[in-house]
Amino acid sequence: MRYAIYFCPPPDAELARQAAIWLGRDAFSDEMLRPISAGPLSAGEVAYHTAAARRYGFHATLKAPFRLAAGESETSLTAAIDAFAASVTAPTIAHLALKQIDGFFALVPDVRTPELDAFAAEVVEHFDRFRAPLTDADMARRNPEALSPRELQYLQKWGYPYVFDAFRFHMTLTGRISASEVSRVRAAIEAHFGGLIGAPLEIGTLALFVEPDSGGPFLVRSIHAIGNAPLRRIA
Repeated sequence: MRYAIYFCPPPDAELARQAAIWLGRDAFSDEMLRPISAGPLSAGEVAYHTAAARRYGFHATLKAPFRLAAGESETSLTAAIDAFAASVTAPTIAHLALKQIDGFFALVPDVRTPELDAFAAEVVEHFDRFRAPLTDADMARRNPEALSPRELQYLQKWGYPYVFDAFRFHMTLTGRISASEVSRVRAAIEAHFGGLIGAPLEIGTLALFVEPDSGGPFLVRSIHAIGNAPLRRIA
């Protein structure tokens, strides 16, 4: 079993609903949704291009997937997220943008947001005590030979290479897209998400995701409102 601390909008938010429809799976219920057509893409093409992102559910990584450290439990982790969420202030993205990162499409801030970067760094540090050390197999899966020296250092120390100055807030929508398909996939995403692209987004929740089986889908275990709002338990 692995856990992860992600941002995702609450299940009743329009962005969460549209993202689940686009990806073809709702990470809150683990319900598989009927494939949709969008813009120039057929339902089959949308399903194909979203396959890699579907397993993880719609989210932005804050604390990457990890196994629990000795002496910790899901109960202690959930309580710690609840307490942390109640003690911090929600950062806000002024405008969501659609961009490609390493070949895949994602929703990202239109400009770098220092408050969001600082918030993400705090999550990485605050919850590291819950993370078991990486195994050799874990390290190998991250392709360490492809990382920069600083990213490799982050992987070894924090269990994930893309933290602190290497962090890029992103909510993945596709797998890697070939150059010949970029314009069609972009048009499909813009057609589906409409005015949600360009809109502001408050990072108002933390979500505990779980991967019950290695290689299986990630599910939302609980969602925690940032600030003094009550915990919204999912499962």
